[in-house]
Amino acid sequence: MTSKRDIKKYPVYRHRWLERIIAIFALLNLCLVIFDMTYIPLRDFYLQVLPRLTQLYDPIKGIQPHPETQHYLNKVAALEAQVLQTGLLSPQSERVLDELSLLSNRMIEDNPFYLANQSATLGKIKHEMRLRTNEQFAREAFTIFWSPAYLSERGWQSEINFFNSQIRPLIQRNYYREIGRFGNFINRFWWIDLPFVIIFALDFFARTFYISRRDRSLSWLEAILRRWYDVFLLLPFWRWLRVIPVTIRLYQADLLNLEPLRSQLNHDFAVSFAQEITEMVGIQLIDQMQDTIRQGDLARWLFHPETRKPYIQVNERNEAKAIATRLVNVSIYDVLPQVQPDLEALLHHSIASTFQESPVYQKIQKIPGLNHLPHQLTENLARDLSHSAYKNLIKAMSDPVAAELTSRLMTNFRDALELELQKKHNIQELQFLLIDMLEEIKINYVKGITSSGVEKILAEAHQIHQIIYR
Repeated sequence: MTSKRDIKKYPVYRHRWLERIIAIFALLNLCLVIFDMTYIPLRDFYLQVLPRLTQLYDPIKGIQPHPETQHYLNKVAALEAQVLQTGLLSPQSERVLDELSLLSNRMIEDNPFYLANQSATLGKIKHEMRLRTNEQFAREAFTIFWSPAYLSERGWQSEINFFNSQIRPLIQRNYYREIGRFGNFINRFWWIDLPFVIIFALDFFARTFYISRRDRSLSWLEAILRRWYDVFLLLPFWRWLRVIPVTIRLYQADLLNLEPLRSQLNHDFAVSFAQEITEMVGIQLIDQMQDTIRQGDLARWLFHPETRKPYIQVNERNEAKAIATRLVNVSIYDVLPQVQPDLEALLHHSIASTFQESPVYQKIQKIPGLNHLPHQLTENLARDLSHSAYKNLIKAMSDPVAAELTSRLMTNFRDALELELQKKHNIQELQFLLIDMLEEIKINYVKGITSSGVEKILAEAHQIHQIIYR
């Protein structure tokens, strides 16, 4: 018996270990792709936690220190060296402080953090400086901070330690990213991706060639189309789509169990698809019946079956005539015997009502000893008429002459009914009633079929599937 594994997979390599190695290799490449895609948004985190990583990967993304902010930090380092040599209040140190004040104002005006999408970092820097100096505006805060009087009063070492621990890391976040000839940011990830793509290309051509050689009915192009999802591994753009072939390869190599997800997706798709198909078929069928009624084809189809051309008859009989005959037989042989007491009661009531209006009947009731006679006569007459009518009807059904008369009666009745139904007011009224009835069926029952029947059918199909492949 064929197993589920044979159904869900289309084996390409005989050696499963090779297929698993390629799948793991593709997973590694996908992790690198995700890392490259998220590197810029997470660079600040890497800069704080793994600064060595940013030193290695910044060149791949074309990232280098921003000239303006780097010059600013170099000037602060020069100030620290100058203070160590000549002191804070020396002319040389005061000159460097003036330059830093000027560079601070220029940094606020030019906002060199903008291109790196780090404007919020500049806002954080200005906020920290305002809090430190108790100034309302950032320009005045930087001017006061880089003044000899403030640094002397607050203590040079404590203030420079504040700058190096709170402000310098924020300024170091800023960077400049190289721009290529087409106006796009430089990204040298293809250096890393190229070896993977080469291996994927070799594997892709080997797989498709093997498929085409194993199945002679397939050309190489058809085999390539069969492995369409592997093309995403070769594209130098939209690399995030590689999640599709990687997932499929891990599944085929038994490294990832997607069977529950696949079964649920198949179930949901089947339910949705079956519901839509059922609704469309049911609605279309009812709409066609309504159109037939509007065009007047229903009466012609019922009364003149010979006009249904081309039309395929089953068992070579007229179903409408057979149904009518069957209904007559059931009514006479099965229904009438059950309702005969009710028929006798109705006849008794009718005869008694007629007698009540007769002057002779009223006079007989006044004669002593004969007042019960009309009542007995009424009961006997009603019973005799009921039995006689039923026996005659049964006899007529078996008599050839009566059968011919009955057939002629039914034919004349049909022609008369057709003639009456063809009258405009009768046709319109019947059409409206039938169309409204079909519309109610479409609204009330088609939805019910799709909501209850489809789930039941799918459950039965799932049970059969488990029995077959157990």
